[in-house]
Amino acid sequence: MSDEAQRTPSPEESDERAVESVRSFLRERNFPVEIVTSRDTIFTVEDASKAVGAPSEHILKSLVLLADDRPVLALMSGVNKVDVKKVRRATGAKKVRMATPEYVFQWSGFKIGGVPPVGYPEKVPALLDDDLFLYPIVWSAAGTDHTFFPISPGELARITEGERCEIKK
Repeated sequence: MSDEAQRTPSPEESDERAVESVRSFLRERNFPVEIVTSRDTIFTVEDASKAVGAPSEHILKSLVLLADDRPVLALMSGVNKVDVKKVRRATGAKKVRMATPEYVFQWSGFKIGGVPPVGYPEKVPALLDDDLFLYPIVWSAAGTDHTFFPISPGELARITEGERCEIKK
């Protein structure tokens, strides 16, 4: 194996790949891509809110859960918490739990804080919480904890082929 093949990508290269997977997914679905980059690393919904200049409820949280050990996305308003019992009902799964940060990264290549609603290596079932549809635009992570893109909930439902449902606590 060559040195290049064994080399671990730098954080910047990993970030570029993560953002490019989101950008490519959006372009393939004819979504006009407008990715915004923040100088600051974002740790909380409040940080994201300040970075993009939108209220916290307009920040999209993309949460990876495991429904019978299969990944599913819960797409939530930044001010809401997911109810795993409601996710279980919506998916028909016997067991639902939050995925660990390690699982999320190994499976998707995205780090917690930058998990987007799109750009995964495989089709992922997406559940869009009803509250998202109260807002004309929500801001989503674009693959890193300092990149974002705006999208309407209707467009988000279209490109994720997600199901609108009540999944908040």
